[in-house]
Amino acid sequence: MSAPLPTLPGDPAGAPPPRAAGASPRALPFSLRARGSDLASPGRQLAALGAVDLSGAPHGGSFEAALAASGWERLAPSKIEVFQVNLGKLCNMTCRHCHVDAGPDRVDETMDRATVDACLAALDGTGAHTVDVTGGAPELNPHFRYLVDEAVRRGKHVLDRCNLTVLLVPGLADLPAWLAERGVEIVASLPHPRRRGTDAQRGEGAFDRSLEALRRLNALGYGQGRADRRLTLVTNPVGAFLPAGQASLEREWKELLAREHGISFDRLLALANMPISRYLEWLESTGNLERYLELLVTSFNPATVAGLMCRSTLSVGWDGRLYDCDFNQMLELPALSAEGRPLHVRDLDPAVLAARTVVTRRHCFGCTAGAGSSCGGAIAG
Repeated sequence: MSAPLPTLPGDPAGAPPPRAAGASPRALPFSLRARGSDLASPGRQLAALGAVDLSGAPHGGSFEAALAASGWERLAPSKIEVFQVNLGKLCNMTCRHCHVDAGPDRVDETMDRATVDACLAALDGTGAHTVDVTGGAPELNPHFRYLVDEAVRRGKHVLDRCNLTVLLVPGLADLPAWLAERGVEIVASLPHPRRRGTDAQRGEGAFDRSLEALRRLNALGYGQGRADRRLTLVTNPVGAFLPAGQASLEREWKELLAREHGISFDRLLALANMPISRYLEWLESTGNLERYLELLVTSFNPATVAGLMCRSTLSVGWDGRLYDCDFNQMLELPALSAEGRPLHVRDLDPAVLAARTVVTRRHCFGCTAGAGSSCGGAIAG
């Protein structure tokens, strides 16, 4: 089902070649798991973040201490507004910054029909108004269209988190029109508005394929200001720094893509790179890990806490386990009941969810730095 894997000349199948500090992450031939990297282990990732000496940073580098200093005794959830379903880690790309470690080799971690049905049953009891479908490339899951149809039938707003190039995969040529007919919002990731920045993270030719997908979406009415065919682009920095202001970036991107490529879109979301998985690998290999973590900690913004996605979003893993956010999911930090019991979508209880405390670790500084970052983009103005 997947397209040929994009690679860059000179990137071996083993450990990534050395990069100068401040360079941009580049696409990899295989996932961490396929390469046998110890960073494929969530425990190893958490240990790497915890081992960085941040004793001289604000709050000693403790996210919990930062919360407490901001008046939050605990990070309590609010009303569930977004029901996020991760259909699996299978993807047609292997991007350097991917926090999922997705790729064409992740075929065994795919949500089955029974779990999709359990998600739909749970959705009915949450009151969530939005279904956020993600992956990997969620479109490669054989039950993707069934989930979308059922969510639309329930009157939910559906988001498809799309890498754009998957829309060019053989067998999916009809998908853009199919999504348009159902009013699905396309939330399309694009690292940079120019070829060099995007190809550096995603592989040679990724930018041109992304533009082709965007042209097809524009031809269907996406990105033209229509509420039923909304096209959202998502960008993340191509180095070890925080994104620029989301509003100014959106203006720049709209002007540039329209002028140089005749492409339009509705809004831009700017996300910070989370220091986990393949982006963590790049930070370690380039000597940027300590500097980046210090940047996140010193940029902690208390004004972002109330709007964190983990408070209003419920994340469902491909196997049905529940998480407070997609990042915790990839680190295998499950959502816990007040008694400390890991939660599963099959026995979802709104009262149990409301009584839980959001699970946090040091990586959470990635969502509270600067203007904040979440699946919905910047949090604070």
